[in-house]
Amino acid sequence: MQTLNRQEIEDAKKAALEVLLHNAHGPYHGLPRTAGWGYPEPYTRDLMFSILGVAVSGNRRLLDSIRRVLETLAKNQTEHGHIPSLVHDKDDRGASDTTPLFLLGVGIFRRVSGESDFLREAVEKSLKWMEYQSPSDRYLVGQQPTSDWRDEQWVPGYGLFVNTLVYSCLRLLGRHERADGMYREMSRFTIAGGIMHHHVHEGLVVKHKPYYALWSYKIHSSERFDLLGNSLAILSGIASPSRAERIISWIEEECAEMRERGVLTVDLPPNFFPFIKPEDTDWRARYSEYNRPGEYHNGGIWPFICGFYVAALVAAKRYTLAREKLMALTHNIKISNTGGVDFGFNEWIKAQDGKPMGQDWQTWSAALYLYAVSCVEEKRTPFFDEIRR
Repeated sequence: MQTLNRQEIEDAKKAALEVLLHNAHGPYHGLPRTAGWGYPEPYTRDLMFSILGVAVSGNRRLLDSIRRVLETLAKNQTEHGHIPSLVHDKDDRGASDTTPLFLLGVGIFRRVSGESDFLREAVEKSLKWMEYQSPSDRYLVGQQPTSDWRDEQWVPGYGLFVNTLVYSCLRLLGRHERADGMYREMSRFTIAGGIMHHHVHEGLVVKHKPYYALWSYKIHSSERFDLLGNSLAILSGIASPSRAERIISWIEEECAEMRERGVLTVDLPPNFFPFIKPEDTDWRARYSEYNRPGEYHNGGIWPFICGFYVAALVAAKRYTLAREKLMALTHNIKISNTGGVDFGFNEWIKAQDGKPMGQDWQTWSAALYLYAVSCVEEKRTPFFDEIRR
């Protein structure tokens, strides 16, 4: 059992802040960079996620940098309200998660800055854009494969992650009537053996399992487990306290079983499991090069997602487990590809051997670590507490 080491935590917090300050000014119009060396570009989704860590840090330079990111995104917003994938490039379009992440980011920044009307016009346009993303013209939004943060994995139709984002930003922006509609649709028991009755609308609850499905669309779905989507479901209150407890217990039991089989060596859950294997029907030829089992989006350990999991544990009042996973995360953010830094804050870690495989000094890895520490230390989940209420 991991015990909370205060000095290790403080050292890691200091290192995380150093990463964020280092990355706050990059080569593209002075906008923040996504990683210390590997990704100089300002990727929208990475920087929007990082708002959580920036907000709890209270660092003025970082807050000013995030303000500039949000204002630049608003300027590069399309006529219909879509937010580009690169902050500085209005023509880099097509992501399903950048617009709801922008809305969530603005909602958080309004709380921190006290500017309740910040980017009002851009927010209204993006809210309208999200309404038009519903194929059924109801509440759940649809997406194309590889259009969310998993650019090497197919998630078509109604994806859990994107819909939890939309629900969260609606709550944070006070659009409760539409959020209520999303909640009702996500909670329907429709994923059961490829059968869909015409009088039943699609949802994302998996029958006979505690967690929410990766995606669903008509008679098609995937019951593989999405750690980020389910953590957001817990944080946002989509999952009831009793369901949240069952989801967490299931995660820990499954991870213990994977460690027994030797396919997981880290005391943190993979971002996705069971891993997709070449013999599975949802395997795609490209995965053999970019998305092998236990790697990248197909079961890699992503520190930023583990930060969300720690926060979800706090939301579920699993404080002891949250402390244990925070210490495990603290140990894993130390490892690096380069070996030249005390804290790598690497992009992702291979499940089978715990080796860092991505870029060091990743912005969202450092930011979500700061957020996870804040949640554990304060026994609350800033901004998501309000969403759950």
